[in-house]
This record gives sequence, structure tokens and C-alpha cells, in this order.
Amino acid sequence: MGRMLSALSPRLMETGPVDLKMAPADKMWKRGRDADNVEWLLLDMPGRSVNVVDEAMLTELDAILTELEANPPKALVIRSAKKSGFIVGADINMFRNLTKAEEVEAALRRAHKVVDRLAEVSYPTVAVIHGNCLGGGLEIALACERRVAVGEAKLGFPEVMLGLHPGLGGTFRSTELIDPTEAMTMMLTGRNKSARSAKRLGLVDLATEERHVAAAVAAVARGELHSAAHEGLKDKALSSGPGRRFASNRMRSKVEERLRKEHYPAPYALIDLWETSGGDVDNMREGEIKSFADLLVTDTAQSLIRVFFLREKMKGLAPKKSDIGHVHVVGAGTMGGEIAAWSARSGMRATLADLAIKPIAKAMKPAWKMMEKTLKDSVKARDAWDRLIPDPNGYGLKGADLVIEAVPEKLDLKKKIYAGLEEGMKPGAIIATNTSSIPLEDLRADLKDPSRFVGIHFFNPVSKMQLVEVVKHDRLSDETLSAAMSYVTSIDRLPAPVKSSPGFLVNRALTPYLLEAMLLLDEGVDKEVIDEAAKDFGMPMGPVELMDNIGLDVGLAVADELRNRLPVPIPEAPQWLKDKVEKGELGRKTGKGLYSYDKDGKPQRGKKHEAIPPADLKDRLVLPILNTCAACLRENVVEDEDVLDGAMIFGTGFAPFRGGPLHYARARGVDDVVAALDKLAEKYGDRFKPDDGWTKLRQEQRAAA
Repeated sequence: MGRMLSALSPRLMETGPVDLKMAPADKMWKRGRDADNVEWLLLDMPGRSVNVVDEAMLTELDAILTELEANPPKALVIRSAKKSGFIVGADINMFRNLTKAEEVEAALRRAHKVVDRLAEVSYPTVAVIHGNCLGGGLEIALACERRVAVGEAKLGFPEVMLGLHPGLGGTFRSTELIDPTEAMTMMLTGRNKSARSAKRLGLVDLATEERHVAAAVAAVARGELHSAAHEGLKDKALSSGPGRRFASNRMRSKVEERLRKEHYPAPYALIDLWETSGGDVDNMREGEIKSFADLLVTDTAQSLIRVFFLREKMKGLAPKKSDIGHVHVVGAGTMGGEIAAWSARSGMRATLADLAIKPIAKAMKPAWKMMEKTLKDSVKARDAWDRLIPDPNGYGLKGADLVIEAVPEKLDLKKKIYAGLEEGMKPGAIIATNTSSIPLEDLRADLKDPSRFVGIHFFNPVSKMQLVEVVKHDRLSDETLSAAMSYVTSIDRLPAPVKSSPGFLVNRALTPYLLEAMLLLDEGVDKEVIDEAAKDFGMPMGPVELMDNIGLDVGLAVADELRNRLPVPIPEAPQWLKDKVEKGELGRKTGKGLYSYDKDGKPQRGKKHEAIPPADLKDRLVLPILNTCAACLRENVVEDEDVLDGAMIFGTGFAPFRGGPLHYARARGVDDVVAALDKLAEKYGDRFKPDDGWTKLRQEQRAAA
């Protein structure tokens, strides 16, 4: 009968003979009891690639626990029958568009009742975890007496990414089980733990391989697998009120370095909960339920839940799995080197070519550092490194499936390179450009087969920026577009299909934001005041510092390109800014720009200014972004409003808790946005004139009301 268990999932091998009752198709739990009277519950939610926690699943589990009361097993094993992992968390669909905290609270109490019941059964319980065990999945595992992590299992609490904290017992079970500060750090950061790290913390009792699972379960049944958790002096200190207050204040200080309470209240609510109720399970449970319910109905949580679905939608834009196995990158500058390295890190063979050997050699050291940092495994990093091949002679061209040009933004240079590439490529290979602003219609002019030419525009740094603009033109084939989108998702990036137009989406939307900051500087507003206003709105970085990070020379070049190609007014940069570029003060990369930078690349900020910022400062910075986005939607630069919002969040960091520029416009009120733009245009000029795209958005909002 062991074969029946194996048939459920190739990952579940040698777990011992068990007579599984093959549940009806509409049932989620598959059950069986082995010769040692151990009950096995395998979760296999129909029609899903992953298991989630939802009300139906918990109701079914509750009914099974009732049956087991009449015929208790020697032990109970809970695990997943899916290759993808244990349980990835709650069904996020349940969280959308909720407005009444009391309804959320009632649903949570029903869910807690089931999980608490699992925690209180009279027989030993063990969660056998493979793959992802996240959020509500980890909370169910914590309700079991023992936990066994298999292979490369990942455990974590990602709820903070949704503007929440754990809501199914995680706040009190984790802080009771392991070092409370470690548990709180997991919940406050949302970072996952590997099986080995979880074992070191005491979060799991055993980290092993599949072949040892049967023995581990038998040990639990005999009472021989003991808890890995232990209480030390630190735990005892934190069990007191003063100890928790001291630790809580330190946690708040750390969170304040990254997140503002008015923007992201969840981490602060979690710290308050632990500080006031830590060590008291009943109070923590009650506080967790109420706090989670209150957070879930906030605008922040609902916007971040929207961002979660934007990410999923963009992931799903690629129609098929990528067939690209070899990427050849031409141009070993910062962008080209990172594109090649990231492709190699993602499992592809990547050859990196340039006219000189020095840029290639320079690109290799940061490539290795990135692989070590992101893969966190020396063997995997070494394998990725072996796939990255310096190629000064360009031998990789003839075998590449995808050739990416990443040379400076000079039209004639790019066209000259394409002529040589097209001659040497294999039939069916794709040429892509990483251009940030030049329309593809200009670049393709001399190509023999423009149908296989596409824009794949990465953002800097490639290893951190999730967005990639996939740029279309009217002679692009569907097959090439499909292959480009699939390549982007295969390297774990989010594709945004955009129409070839000046600046595409992100650079076009950012340019008026950055230039407005330069005009404000020219008017005498302090740079710290400008940057603080943007961060107060929710931007991760102010526009002055961002301009330095981009490079003043690059920012001005993009602005000039757009000014020459777009019919809308784009203001001229102040002369003093052009003078800085002439003097080589280009920003962070030269150590001096609008700010000065220390040896670690950190800006040297002046004293905090007491000056009252202009009343319209935030609108002057933010509304040009919104206005440009409305224009891009009207012009079909981006055809889908959700993709536009997602692209701006993942490509620029536009305040995630606001749900994207156009979502923010709708929440604020389109009429109000247009009125504010009109007022700014009257005061400062036509650069603020509302785009015609607002007409349709205004009509839609009025109709919905």
C-alpha cells in the first residue's frame, strides 16, 4: 500500500505502509492509518497547484478531528500531497475588499477554534514539512506537537508584506516556542528560514531527508523525538515586563529605519501586542484576533493585497515556459554585466561580450558577489558562476537563443552593432535591446528581420529591481513577444508589456517627477525638504537622491530625449545642473552630485531644516507622475491599468501601500486630482495641464459611484 502514498506525490517516498482512503474529488484531506496505528492526513486541495488555508479546509479538518476522538491513533501525521510544498498560507482571495472588522473577527474565531483543537488533542502530532510552509501553513504546523522539515523546506511569516501580522496563532505559538526576539524578527521582516536555520532556532525538531521521515514519525509515536526548543537566560529576561519593553523599543527603532507607522501600521501593532501580552497565551490570542481584524480592513492592507494580485497577474502574462537556454549579452557595462550574471544565476548559459576585455573582467567580481548573496549556497553559486562565460571574441553569438544588446544610448552605435549580430546569429534567435528610451522603430530600421527584434528593458540594479519592460513595435511577431515574456518570468522578474514610445512607461513617468524636484531646488527649496516630502508620501527614496542614484548625466540625457520626442511640455533643466554634469559631478557613482557621498556610497545629509515646506510640494512632485500615467494609458503605451500600476510599483517603488498611481488617483478622487492639476497649471504653467486621459477615468469613476 506504500505505493499508493507514493502515487500521490513523487516527493513522498518511504513514509511507511499506509492504507490511504482515496478521498472523493471534492475532499481535501486524504487519510490512512498504518500498521503502527499512526494516522496520516495528506492535504491535497483539488484544482490547485498549492495548498492554502481556507474555511472549507479547516472545516474538513475539524470533522476529521471529531472522528479521531472516537478512535484515537497512536500519533497523527499532517503533511502535503503536493510537490509544491506544505501550505503556502491563507487563501488571499478571502482578504479582498473587506470593510467590516467584526466579520473578520468572527471568521478568525472559527478558524482559531479548529487550530486550537489540533493543538490540544491527546495523542502526539507531527507536521512533516517540505517545500513552502508559510503564514497560515506555519501556524498549523506550530499547532502540532512536533515538526519535521524535509530537504529544502522554507518556513516563514510573510503577512507583513500584506500589511498584516500572523492571525492564526502564530504570534503566541512562535514566541512561546523559540527565542521571542527571533520569532518577532521573522514576523517583522517576513524573511523565510531554511530547514537547517529553523532547526537551529528550535522552530522544527528535525531537519532531514525524505528517506528518514518514516523513522522520524515512528520516533514521535514512541515519544522519542524531543523538542529542539529550549529556554535560556534571554528567554527568561524577556518573560518579564521590563525585558519585553526594552526589547520592544529596540524593535520599534529598527522598524522606524525602514517603515513609517502611518504608512505601515502592522509591524507596530505586532510589537505592541507582544509588549503588552507576551507570555500570556490567552491575552495574546485575543489581541492577535482583534489586531489582525482591524488591520485587514485598513486601506494599507487592502492596497498591499492588491499589490500581491498585481504581482500574480504580471507573473501570469507569460504564455508558456521559456525555451531560452543560452543568452549572449553584448556590452559589459553595469547593466550588461548584471543581465548576463542574473541570467546565469537563473540557470541559463550566459556569454558576456564587449569590444575590450577590461569591462568584462570588471563585471565578473560583482557577479560573483551577487550570486553568493542571492543564492546563499556555495555549491549553487559556483554552478551559476560556471554558467557565466567571459566572451571577448563573441564566440557565444552563434549558439545563443537570445542576444541582448546593452551598449550606451547612441542610436548609430546600436544600429551598427545589430548589423554584425544579425549576420552571425543562428536561425530563429532573437535580438533584444536594453534601451531605456529610444523607440524601437528607429533601432530596427536596418534589420533584415525586425519581427525577431524586441525591447527587454531592465532596471538598475538588475538583481534587486523586479520589473522588466518588454517593448513591442508594430512589426514584432507574436512568437518573439511570447519568448521575451517567458524569458523574463523564467529569470524571476515581472514583465510589463509596453508599446514602443519615447521613454516607454517608467522613464517617461519618472522624468517629470525628477525635473520638478530640480526646479524646486532652483527655487531655493532645500533638497532634504524635497526628499522628505516624497518619503512622507510613501516613496522609498526622495527624487533628489534618486537623481543622484540614476546619474545626473543619465537623467538629463533621458529628459532631453523625451523633450525632443514628446508633444507635452518638459521643462529645461536649470543651468547649474548642466554645469555639474560638465564638471563630472554626476551623483553617487562619482562621489558627488546633488549630495556628497562617503566611501560607502551613503549621502551626507545636512542638519534637519525647520523651514515649512511649500503647501503644494507633494502635489508638485506626485501629480506629474499620475498625469503621465493617465497619458500612457490613453495612448495604449500600457493597455492594462493593473499592469501600469504594478509596473510603477515594481519599477519605481511608487508607494506600495497606495496600490499604484492610478489606484491612488481613484482613491483620492479623479475629480480632485484634475482640479489640483488645474490649480498647479494656473500657477506654474502648462507642464501641469491635465491630460485628456483623465476624461475617461473620470467618467468611469462617476459611473461606478
